[in-house]
Amino acid sequence: MKLHSVRLPHFNNSADKSTVEIALPEKVVISMSQHGGVPCTPLVQIGDKVKTGQLIGSCDAVISAPVHSSVTGTVCDITEIINIMGKRNKAVVVQTSEEQALHEDIAPPVVNNREDFINAVKNSGSVGLGGAGFPTYVKLNYDRKLSYADTLLINAAECEPYITSDYRAIIEQADELINGIKLIKKYLEIETAYIGIEADKPKAIEKLTEMCAKEQGIYVKKLPSAYPQGAEKVLIYNTTGRVLKEGELPISVHCLVMNCSSVIFISEYIKTGIPLIKRRLTLDGNIVNKPVNVIVPVGIQLSELLKYVDVRKQPDRVIFGGPMMGSSVYDPEMPILKTNNAVLFFEGTAAGREPTPCIRCGRCVRACSMNLMPTELESAYDAGDIEQLKKLKVNLCMNCGACSYVCPAKRNLSEKNQLAKILLRNGG
Repeated sequence: MKLHSVRLPHFNNSADKSTVEIALPEKVVISMSQHGGVPCTPLVQIGDKVKTGQLIGSCDAVISAPVHSSVTGTVCDITEIINIMGKRNKAVVVQTSEEQALHEDIAPPVVNNREDFINAVKNSGSVGLGGAGFPTYVKLNYDRKLSYADTLLINAAECEPYITSDYRAIIEQADELINGIKLIKKYLEIETAYIGIEADKPKAIEKLTEMCAKEQGIYVKKLPSAYPQGAEKVLIYNTTGRVLKEGELPISVHCLVMNCSSVIFISEYIKTGIPLIKRRLTLDGNIVNKPVNVIVPVGIQLSELLKYVDVRKQPDRVIFGGPMMGSSVYDPEMPILKTNNAVLFFEGTAAGREPTPCIRCGRCVRACSMNLMPTELESAYDAGDIEQLKKLKVNLCMNCGACSYVCPAKRNLSEKNQLAKILLRNGG
Protein backbone atom coordinates (compact mmCIF):
# COMPACT_ATOMS: atom_id res chain seq x y z
CA MET A 1 0.00 0.00 0.00
CA LYS A 2 1.34 3.43 -0.97
CA LEU A 3 0.18 6.38 1.08
CA HIS A 4 -1.10 9.45 -0.71
CA SER A 5 1.00 12.60 -0.49
CA VAL A 6 1.51 16.00 -2.11
CA ARG A 7 4.63 17.70 -3.44
CA LEU A 8 5.44 21.04 -1.87
CA PRO A 9 8.09 23.63 -2.74
CA HIS A 10 10.84 23.36 -0.12
CA PHE A 11 12.07 26.97 0.25
CA ASN A 12 14.84 25.64 2.53
CA ASN A 13 16.68 28.97 2.34
CA SER A 14 18.38 28.69 5.73
CA ALA A 15 19.55 25.07 5.42
CA ASP A 16 23.22 25.84 4.77
CA LYS A 17 23.61 28.60 7.36
CA SER A 18 24.93 27.94 10.85
CA THR A 19 22.66 28.65 13.79
CA VAL A 20 23.13 32.03 15.51
CA GLU A 21 22.45 32.72 19.20
CA ILE A 22 20.88 36.15 19.52
CA ALA A 23 21.29 38.60 22.41
CA LEU A 24 18.99 38.24 25.40
CA PRO A 25 15.94 40.52 25.36
CA GLU A 26 15.14 43.00 28.15
CA LYS A 27 12.42 40.68 29.39
CA VAL A 28 10.87 37.30 28.72
CA VAL A 29 7.24 36.24 29.11
CA ILE A 30 7.24 32.59 30.14
CA SER A 31 3.90 30.89 29.72
CA MET A 32 2.81 28.33 32.30
CA SER A 33 1.28 26.33 29.44
CA GLN A 34 4.30 25.15 27.45
CA HIS A 35 2.98 21.73 26.49
CA GLY A 36 0.01 19.57 25.63
CA GLY A 37 -1.56 18.91 29.00
CA VAL A 38 -2.38 20.68 32.26
CA PRO A 39 -0.78 24.14 32.70
CA CYS A 40 1.63 24.76 35.55
CA THR A 41 1.11 26.98 38.58
CA PRO A 42 3.69 29.75 39.17
CA LEU A 43 6.09 29.06 42.05
CA VAL A 44 7.42 32.63 42.19
CA GLN A 45 6.02 36.02 43.12
CA ILE A 46 6.50 39.54 41.81
CA GLY A 47 9.85 40.87 43.05
CA ASP A 48 11.52 37.47 43.32
CA LYS A 49 15.02 37.08 41.95
CA VAL A 50 15.42 34.07 39.66
CA LYS A 51 18.37 32.45 37.96
CA THR A 52 18.69 30.71 34.63
CA GLY A 53 17.24 27.20 34.77
CA GLN A 54 15.39 27.77 38.04
CA LEU A 55 12.05 25.97 38.42
CA ILE A 56 9.27 28.60 38.28
CA GLY A 57 6.20 26.53 37.43
CA SER A 58 4.99 23.05 38.30
CA CYS A 59 1.91 20.86 38.27
CA ASP A 60 1.01 17.56 39.95
CA ALA A 61 -1.03 16.33 36.98
CA VAL A 62 0.36 13.33 35.10
CA ILE A 63 0.24 14.99 31.71
CA SER A 64 2.25 18.10 32.42
CA ALA A 65 5.86 19.30 32.38
CA PRO A 66 7.69 21.74 34.68
CA VAL A 67 8.61 25.23 33.51
CA HIS A 68 11.97 26.89 34.18
CA SER A 69 13.28 30.42 33.86
CA SER A 70 15.20 30.98 30.64
CA VAL A 71 17.09 33.98 32.03
CA THR A 72 18.52 35.44 35.22
CA GLY A 73 16.53 38.42 36.45
CA THR A 74 13.65 39.75 38.52
CA VAL A 75 10.01 38.66 38.32
CA CYS A 76 8.29 41.93 37.38
CA ASP A 77 4.80 40.57 36.70
CA ILE A 78 2.61 37.51 36.82
CA THR A 79 0.03 38.07 34.17
CA GLU A 80 -2.52 36.31 32.03
CA ILE A 81 -1.98 35.82 28.32
CA ILE A 82 -4.06 34.37 25.50
CA ASN A 83 -2.16 31.64 23.72
CA ILE A 84 -2.15 30.81 20.02
CA MET A 85 -5.16 28.50 20.54
CA GLY A 86 -7.20 31.28 22.13
CA LYS A 87 -6.97 29.91 25.68
CA ARG A 88 -6.04 32.01 28.70
CA ASN A 89 -3.17 30.97 30.93
CA LYS A 90 -0.81 32.51 33.43
CA ALA A 91 2.66 33.73 32.49
CA VAL A 92 5.68 34.84 34.52
CA VAL A 93 7.40 37.99 33.23
CA VAL A 94 11.11 38.20 34.08
CA GLN A 95 13.15 41.38 33.66
CA THR A 96 16.57 40.26 32.42
CA SER A 97 19.66 41.13 34.48
CA GLU A 98 22.98 42.13 32.96
CA GLU A 99 24.75 39.29 34.75
CA GLN A 100 23.49 35.82 33.88
CA ALA A 101 24.06 32.78 36.11
CA LEU A 102 22.84 29.21 36.25
CA HIS A 103 20.78 28.25 39.30
CA GLU A 104 22.69 26.46 42.04
CA ASP A 105 20.53 23.31 41.81
CA ILE A 106 21.54 22.60 38.23
CA ALA A 107 23.71 19.52 37.91
CA PRO A 108 23.79 16.44 35.68
CA PRO A 109 21.16 13.97 36.92
CA VAL A 110 22.20 10.65 38.40
CA VAL A 111 20.86 7.95 36.08
CA ASN A 112 21.36 4.27 36.84
CA ASN A 113 18.17 2.67 35.55
CA ARG A 114 14.93 3.18 33.61
CA GLU A 115 13.15 4.90 36.50
CA ASP A 116 16.03 7.34 37.03
CA PHE A 117 16.10 8.11 33.31
CA ILE A 118 12.36 8.81 33.07
CA ASN A 119 12.46 10.98 36.22
CA ALA A 120 15.38 12.94 34.78
CA VAL A 121 13.47 13.57 31.54
CA LYS A 122 10.45 14.66 33.60
CA ASN A 123 12.50 17.12 35.67
CA SER A 124 14.10 18.55 32.52
CA GLY A 125 10.79 20.02 31.34
CA SER A 126 11.17 18.16 28.06
CA VAL A 127 8.24 18.19 25.64
CA GLY A 128 7.93 17.02 22.07
CA LEU A 129 9.78 19.55 19.94
CA GLY A 130 8.12 18.52 16.69
CA GLY A 131 5.04 20.65 17.35
CA ALA A 132 2.54 18.70 19.46
CA GLY A 133 4.40 19.38 22.72
CA PHE A 134 3.36 16.21 24.55
CA PRO A 135 5.38 15.81 27.80
CA THR A 136 8.28 13.51 26.86
CA TYR A 137 8.45 11.57 30.11
CA VAL A 138 4.81 10.46 29.69
CA LYS A 139 5.66 9.00 26.28
CA LEU A 140 8.66 7.15 27.71
CA ASN A 141 6.79 5.89 30.77
CA TYR A 142 4.50 3.44 28.98
CA ASP A 143 3.11 0.49 30.94
CA ARG A 144 5.33 -2.46 30.05
CA LYS A 145 2.66 -4.85 31.38
CA LEU A 146 0.32 -3.73 28.60
CA SER A 147 2.74 -3.28 25.71
CA TYR A 148 6.37 -2.90 24.77
CA ALA A 149 8.51 -0.94 22.29
CA ASP A 150 10.85 -2.82 20.00
CA THR A 151 11.46 0.09 17.63
CA LEU A 152 12.52 3.67 18.29
CA LEU A 153 11.64 5.99 15.40
CA ILE A 154 13.43 9.32 15.21
CA ASN A 155 11.41 11.85 13.23
CA ALA A 156 13.87 13.90 11.19
CA ALA A 157 11.61 14.26 8.15
CA GLU A 158 10.98 18.03 8.52
CA CYS A 159 8.63 18.07 5.53
CA GLU A 160 7.08 21.56 5.75
CA PRO A 161 8.40 24.38 3.54
CA TYR A 162 10.86 26.93 4.98
CA ILE A 163 11.59 25.08 8.24
CA THR A 164 15.18 23.87 8.67
CA SER A 165 15.65 23.99 12.46
CA ASP A 166 15.70 20.20 12.84
CA TYR A 167 18.06 19.89 9.89
CA ARG A 168 20.50 22.36 11.41
CA ALA A 169 20.24 20.54 14.75
CA ILE A 170 21.29 17.32 13.01
CA ILE A 171 24.14 18.95 11.07
CA GLU A 172 25.48 20.78 14.11
CA GLN A 173 24.74 18.21 16.83
CA ALA A 174 24.74 14.79 15.18
CA ASP A 175 26.85 13.37 18.00
CA GLU A 176 24.23 14.44 20.55
CA LEU A 177 21.50 12.84 18.42
CA ILE A 178 23.31 9.50 18.32
CA ASN A 179 24.08 9.70 22.04
CA GLY A 180 20.45 10.49 22.85
CA ILE A 181 19.28 7.51 20.80
CA LYS A 182 21.73 5.25 22.65
CA LEU A 183 20.47 6.50 26.02
CA ILE A 184 16.83 5.82 25.12
CA LYS A 185 17.67 2.40 23.68
CA LYS A 186 19.66 1.51 26.79
CA TYR A 187 17.25 2.57 29.52
CA LEU A 188 14.04 1.57 27.74
CA GLU A 189 15.59 -1.65 26.42
CA ILE A 190 14.67 -0.99 22.79
CA GLU A 191 16.49 -3.13 20.29
CA THR A 192 16.29 -1.12 17.05
CA ALA A 193 16.24 2.57 16.16
CA TYR A 194 15.56 4.18 12.79
CA ILE A 195 16.23 7.80 11.90
CA GLY A 196 13.57 8.68 9.32
CA ILE A 197 14.75 11.52 7.10
CA GLU A 198 13.56 12.86 3.76
CA ALA A 199 15.65 12.26 0.64
CA ASP A 200 16.06 16.01 0.06
CA LYS A 201 18.61 16.20 2.90
CA PRO A 202 21.60 14.35 1.39
CA LYS A 203 24.26 15.95 3.64
CA ALA A 204 22.43 14.89 6.79
CA ILE A 205 21.77 11.42 5.40
CA GLU A 206 25.43 10.94 4.50
CA LYS A 207 26.64 12.18 7.88
CA LEU A 208 24.21 10.06 9.90
CA THR A 209 24.75 6.95 7.77
CA GLU A 210 28.49 7.17 8.39
CA MET A 211 27.98 7.59 12.14
CA CYS A 212 25.36 4.83 12.42
CA ALA A 213 27.66 2.35 10.66
CA LYS A 214 29.71 2.37 13.87
CA GLU A 215 26.69 1.78 16.12
CA GLN A 216 24.70 -1.33 16.96
CA GLY A 217 21.00 -1.27 16.07
CA ILE A 218 20.77 2.33 14.76
CA TYR A 219 19.88 2.81 11.10
CA VAL A 220 19.07 5.66 8.73
CA LYS A 221 15.87 5.31 6.74
CA LYS A 222 15.76 7.53 3.64
CA LEU A 223 12.15 8.52 3.03
CA PRO A 224 10.45 9.98 -0.05
CA SER A 225 10.50 13.76 -0.18
CA ALA A 226 6.74 14.17 0.06
CA TYR A 227 4.25 15.80 2.42
CA PRO A 228 3.20 14.88 5.15
CA GLN A 229 6.15 12.54 5.60
CA GLY A 230 6.72 13.67 9.18
CA ALA A 231 3.23 12.80 10.41
CA GLU A 232 3.38 10.09 13.05
CA LYS A 233 1.12 7.56 11.30
CA VAL A 234 2.88 8.15 7.97
CA LEU A 235 6.36 7.86 9.48
CA ILE A 236 5.49 4.60 11.25
CA TYR A 237 4.07 3.04 8.09
CA ASN A 238 6.84 4.19 5.74
CA THR A 239 9.54 3.07 8.16
CA THR A 240 8.17 -0.18 9.58
CA GLY A 241 5.12 -1.06 7.48
CA ARG A 242 2.98 -1.07 10.64
CA VAL A 243 -0.47 0.56 10.56
CA LEU A 244 -1.55 2.79 13.44
CA LYS A 245 -5.34 2.58 13.69
CA GLU A 246 -7.80 5.25 14.77
CA GLY A 247 -7.42 6.09 18.45
CA GLU A 248 -4.20 4.09 18.89
CA LEU A 249 -0.88 5.36 20.19
CA PRO A 250 2.42 4.29 18.57
CA ILE A 251 3.12 1.97 21.50
CA SER A 252 0.13 -0.08 20.27
CA VAL A 253 2.29 -1.15 17.31
CA HIS A 254 5.41 -1.39 19.52
CA CYS A 255 6.91 1.89 18.30
CA LEU A 256 8.21 4.90 20.19
CA VAL A 257 8.30 8.03 18.01
CA MET A 258 10.43 11.02 18.98
CA ASN A 259 11.47 14.21 17.23
CA CYS A 260 15.21 14.49 16.54
CA SER A 261 15.52 17.80 18.42
CA SER A 262 13.84 16.23 21.46
CA VAL A 263 16.42 13.44 21.46
CA ILE A 264 19.27 15.93 21.11
CA PHE A 265 17.96 17.87 24.09
CA ILE A 266 17.74 14.73 26.24
CA SER A 267 21.38 13.96 25.49
CA GLU A 268 22.40 17.49 26.46
CA TYR A 269 20.35 17.43 29.66
CA ILE A 270 21.80 14.15 30.89
CA LYS A 271 25.28 15.69 30.44
CA THR A 272 24.60 19.16 31.85
CA GLY A 273 21.38 19.19 33.88
CA ILE A 274 20.29 22.39 32.11
CA PRO A 275 16.51 22.17 31.53
CA LEU A 276 14.62 23.06 28.36
CA ILE A 277 14.95 26.85 28.33
CA LYS A 278 16.11 27.56 24.78
CA ARG A 279 14.73 26.90 21.31
CA ARG A 280 16.19 26.74 17.82
CA LEU A 281 13.91 28.65 15.42
CA THR A 282 13.90 29.11 11.66
CA LEU A 283 13.23 32.75 10.71
CA ASP A 284 12.12 32.94 7.08
CA GLY A 285 9.26 33.86 4.75
CA ASN A 286 8.63 35.58 1.44
CA ILE A 287 9.83 38.99 2.68
CA VAL A 288 12.88 37.87 4.67
CA ASN A 289 16.18 38.98 3.12
CA LYS A 290 18.47 36.80 5.21
CA PRO A 291 16.76 33.58 6.35
CA VAL A 292 18.46 32.15 9.41
CA ASN A 293 18.17 29.72 12.31
CA VAL A 294 18.54 31.26 15.74
CA ILE A 295 18.80 30.08 19.34
CA VAL A 296 16.44 32.07 21.56
CA PRO A 297 15.36 31.89 25.21
CA VAL A 298 11.90 30.47 25.82
CA GLY A 299 9.62 33.45 26.42
CA ILE A 300 11.22 35.90 23.99
CA GLN A 301 8.43 37.90 22.35
CA LEU A 302 7.63 38.13 18.65
CA SER A 303 8.30 41.90 18.74
CA GLU A 304 11.93 41.15 19.67
CA LEU A 305 12.29 38.77 16.74
CA LEU A 306 10.82 41.43 14.44
CA LYS A 307 13.68 43.72 15.51
CA TYR A 308 16.20 41.03 14.62
CA VAL A 309 14.88 39.61 11.36
CA ASP A 310 15.79 41.39 8.11
CA VAL A 311 12.53 41.94 6.21
CA ARG A 312 11.87 43.90 3.01
CA LYS A 313 8.36 44.95 4.00
CA GLN A 314 6.11 44.99 7.01
CA PRO A 315 4.57 41.51 7.26
CA ASP A 316 0.82 41.18 6.99
CA ARG A 317 0.95 37.62 8.33
CA VAL A 318 3.26 35.96 10.84
CA ILE A 319 3.07 32.21 11.40
CA PHE A 320 4.37 30.17 14.30
CA GLY A 321 5.38 26.88 12.69
CA GLY A 322 5.11 25.98 9.02
CA PRO A 323 2.76 27.32 6.32
CA MET A 324 0.81 24.03 6.25
CA MET A 325 0.19 23.31 9.93
CA GLY A 326 1.30 26.48 11.69
CA SER A 327 -0.88 29.13 13.32
CA SER A 328 -1.18 32.80 12.43
CA VAL A 329 -0.07 35.11 15.22
CA TYR A 330 -2.48 37.92 16.11
CA ASP A 331 -0.40 39.63 18.81
CA PRO A 332 3.15 41.01 18.30
CA GLU A 333 3.83 40.42 22.00
CA MET A 334 3.14 36.67 21.73
CA PRO A 335 5.96 34.79 23.49
CA ILE A 336 7.88 31.87 22.02
CA LEU A 337 7.10 28.50 23.60
CA LYS A 338 9.17 25.34 23.90
CA THR A 339 7.11 23.85 21.07
CA ASN A 340 7.88 26.54 18.47
CA ASN A 341 10.31 25.55 15.70
CA ALA A 342 9.86 28.43 13.24
CA VAL A 343 8.54 31.95 12.84
CA LEU A 344 7.64 32.82 9.25
CA PHE A 345 7.00 36.33 7.94
CA PHE A 346 4.78 36.86 4.88
CA GLU A 347 3.39 39.71 2.81
CA GLY A 348 0.60 39.45 0.24
CA THR A 349 -0.99 36.32 1.66
CA ALA A 350 -3.68 37.64 3.96
CA ALA A 351 -6.21 38.62 1.30
CA GLY A 352 -6.93 35.27 -0.32
CA ARG A 353 -9.95 34.83 -2.57
CA GLU A 354 -13.22 33.54 -1.14
CA PRO A 355 -14.02 29.81 -1.44
CA THR A 356 -16.17 28.80 -4.39
CA PRO A 357 -18.51 25.78 -4.74
CA CYS A 358 -16.95 22.32 -4.78
CA ILE A 359 -16.54 20.98 -8.33
CA ARG A 360 -16.15 17.34 -7.20
CA CYS A 361 -12.70 17.03 -8.77
CA GLY A 362 -11.49 14.56 -6.13
CA ARG A 363 -8.10 16.20 -5.61
CA CYS A 364 -8.58 16.38 -1.86
CA VAL A 365 -9.32 12.65 -1.70
CA ARG A 366 -6.20 11.80 -3.71
CA ALA A 367 -4.10 14.07 -1.47
CA CYS A 368 -5.21 12.61 1.87
CA SER A 369 -2.66 10.25 3.45
CA MET A 370 -5.39 8.74 5.61
CA ASN A 371 -7.66 8.00 2.63
CA LEU A 372 -10.40 10.24 4.01
CA MET A 373 -13.06 12.04 1.98
CA PRO A 374 -12.70 15.73 2.89
CA THR A 375 -15.66 16.90 0.80
CA GLU A 376 -17.98 14.44 2.51
CA LEU A 377 -16.58 15.39 5.90
CA GLU A 378 -17.24 19.06 5.15
CA SER A 379 -20.85 18.30 4.23
CA ALA A 380 -21.33 16.20 7.37
CA TYR A 381 -19.90 18.94 9.57
CA ASP A 382 -22.03 21.65 7.95
CA ALA A 383 -25.09 19.46 8.60
CA GLY A 384 -24.03 18.72 12.19
CA ASP A 385 -24.25 15.00 11.42
CA ILE A 386 -22.33 13.38 14.29
CA GLU A 387 -22.90 9.81 13.18
CA GLN A 388 -21.72 10.52 9.63
CA LEU A 389 -18.57 12.20 10.94
CA LYS A 390 -17.81 9.08 12.99
CA LYS A 391 -18.53 6.84 10.00
CA LEU A 392 -16.21 8.91 7.81
CA LYS A 393 -13.43 8.60 10.46
CA VAL A 394 -12.81 12.32 10.94
CA ASN A 395 -10.62 11.60 13.99
CA LEU A 396 -8.04 10.08 11.65
CA CYS A 397 -7.42 13.55 10.19
CA MET A 398 -3.91 14.76 11.10
CA ASN A 399 -4.58 18.41 10.21
CA CYS A 400 -1.80 18.30 7.64
CA GLY A 401 -3.70 20.73 5.39
CA ALA A 402 -3.03 18.79 2.17
CA CYS A 403 -6.72 18.78 1.22
CA SER A 404 -7.02 22.57 1.50
CA TYR A 405 -3.71 23.02 -0.32
CA VAL A 406 -4.80 21.14 -3.45
CA CYS A 407 -8.42 22.37 -3.53
CA PRO A 408 -8.98 24.55 -6.66
CA ALA A 409 -12.08 26.03 -5.02
CA LYS A 410 -9.98 27.14 -2.00
CA ARG A 411 -12.41 25.55 0.43
CA ASN A 412 -11.43 25.38 4.12
CA LEU A 413 -11.50 21.59 4.25
CA SER A 414 -8.79 21.05 6.84
CA GLU A 415 -10.26 23.73 9.09
CA LYS A 416 -13.68 22.08 8.92
CA ASN A 417 -12.13 18.75 9.94
CA GLN A 418 -10.68 20.28 13.09
CA LEU A 419 -13.99 21.89 13.95
CA ALA A 420 -15.67 18.54 13.34
CA LYS A 421 -13.35 16.83 15.81
CA ILE A 422 -14.18 19.46 18.42
CA LEU A 423 -17.87 18.87 17.71
CA LEU A 424 -17.40 15.15 18.37
CA ARG A 425 -15.46 15.75 21.58
CA ASN A 426 -18.22 18.03 22.85
CA GLY A 427 -20.87 15.48 21.96
CA GLY A 428 -22.53 17.62 19.30
